[in-house]
Amino acid sequence: MGHHTFDAERADKLEEAEQRYRFVSAEELLWALSLSPDDTVADLGSGTGFFTDDVAPHARAVYAVDLQAAMHEYYREKGVPENVDLVTSDVSDLPFDDGDVDAAFSTMTYHEFASDEAIAEIRRSLAPNGRLVIVDWAATGTGEAGPPVEERYSADEAADALREAGFEIEHGAVRPETFLLIATLE
Repeated sequence: MGHHTFDAERADKLEEAEQRYRFVSAEELLWALSLSPDDTVADLGSGTGFFTDDVAPHARAVYAVDLQAAMHEYYREKGVPENVDLVTSDVSDLPFDDGDVDAAFSTMTYHEFASDEAIAEIRRSLAPNGRLVIVDWAATGTGEAGPPVEERYSADEAADALREAGFEIEHGAVRPETFLLIATLE
């Protein structure tokens, strides 16, 4: 599988609400995360902070994690909520202490970081009973939106990788172009 990374020069595309919410709404993401106001959350592959902004009012603190500093620059120009910290990092090398994060989510970025190392690092960073929500482009999709189909994973492949790392899959759904997984630490 390739590890497609979204081109930061096209960051404006990540702010198109009609397009973004077509594949996962803010309400669905918040339902899947099931946050409490005291939670610390990590947005893995936060990009311009589009979904980070939806989550921030519902959490104590949010880490917007992105590999590309240019994405953080865009987010700074747009305006970063007070409870959001920008973290430039690869998901396979998160700068958090063990158990620092109550919940983590990835919207349309799992295919960019999917590896045993990244999943182990997410697991390490999550608190006991931590929750991980993944919404990504499905390998079963048409490829009309998102990365090429050959760079995508199926919901089953992603769920199997999470189970192997010690997660329990609480919920899974496959839609025409995407899948949603809710996983918790066993």
